[in-house]
Amino acid sequence: MENSWNSVVVLITGGTKGIGKAIADKLTFLGAKVIVTARSKPNQLVEGQHFIEVDHFLAVAGESIANEILERYGKIDVIVNNAGANLSPGGGYSTLHDEHWERDWQLNFMSAVRVNKSLLPSMIKQGSGSIINISTGAAKQPVWDMTMSYSSAKAALNVYSKALANELGAKGIRVNVVSPGIVKTPLMTEFIENLSNSAGSDYEATFNAVVDRVGVPLGRMAEPEEIADLVVFLASNAAKYISGTNYAVDGGAAPSV
Repeated sequence: MENSWNSVVVLITGGTKGIGKAIADKLTFLGAKVIVTARSKPNQLVEGQHFIEVDHFLAVAGESIANEILERYGKIDVIVNNAGANLSPGGGYSTLHDEHWERDWQLNFMSAVRVNKSLLPSMIKQGSGSIINISTGAAKQPVWDMTMSYSSAKAALNVYSKALANELGAKGIRVNVVSPGIVKTPLMTEFIENLSNSAGSDYEATFNAVVDRVGVPLGRMAEPEEIADLVVFLASNAAKYISGTNYAVDGGAAPSV
């Protein structure tokens, strides 16, 4: 890629596990100054990464992150809003209560809105930047009995991202979305284990049922690094004319082009 990453300051929310960790580790290897956030500090942090402990459910999280980054580094070049999870029970509308909707929307939508709002003045001042919001294929293909509230929050993130790209393009800031399918992360493993336990089935049978339900032509989960490869490309100067786009990394699961 065209980038020299040594002077690039990157924030990855939810950057200590799964997809976020894969993105953070790849950018750290390339030489970027990487900041990661999570609710608790991991037992082992990759050398060179700066950790910020923060609860993304809280309204003050975005401002708290921005203050620490700008005080330490004086700028931000890339924001990867990766913090997110499908937190609600399955079973459809009747199992979902207000608190389920609230938690899914706070973490999967409002956390990104708050981080971006707090850091964008710095990006606008420098006249450049890249924002990559991590969504999900389920925002376009919701599974009613597994992802209803989660999918709706991520669908809002997709629309918000397009609107933000339109607003910020003239200011030199690019905004894109990456929508993974089924990815082999600790959260996904836990999700399938919970499904298998509730159904009285084994893990492999439940995994195969989920893959069949979603419809993955490649027949497997993605590795987190396969999502990270695209995110790093979108953050780089090699993608400097790409903005306002939603990229699916789903093993061919999307039913249309």
